[in-house]
Amino acid sequence: MTVINDELSLEEAKALVELLDADGDGLLGLDDFIKFVETGEKTDQNEKEMREAFQIYEMNSQGYITVMSLKRMLSGLGFSRNIEICRGVISEFDMDSDGVLSFEEFKIMMMA
Repeated sequence: MTVINDELSLEEAKALVELLDADGDGLLGLDDFIKFVETGEKTDQNEKEMREAFQIYEMNSQGYITVMSLKRMLSGLGFSRNIEICRGVISEFDMDSDGVLSFEEFKIMMMA
């Protein structure tokens, strides 16, 4: 990832391997890696779309999604959820346990 000027935390790397691991063996095999590289050509467009979606969910351009901003956005889309459900969604994908979703955590959530 450093080669493409991106760095992942250990938690993010584990989540990425889990996401890409087609056979469920806990390892990123050659076939998994080739599939990842081949889909990399679409990455720039996907990244742009993910960034736009993230910006819709974040509140006041803070760079993260809070429980309240998630609740507000879901309600605006007609999916009213209570605060506990939104807190559960955030906590499921909050890799660094800071109580909010960063862009990297949001991408993992959207790919799950």
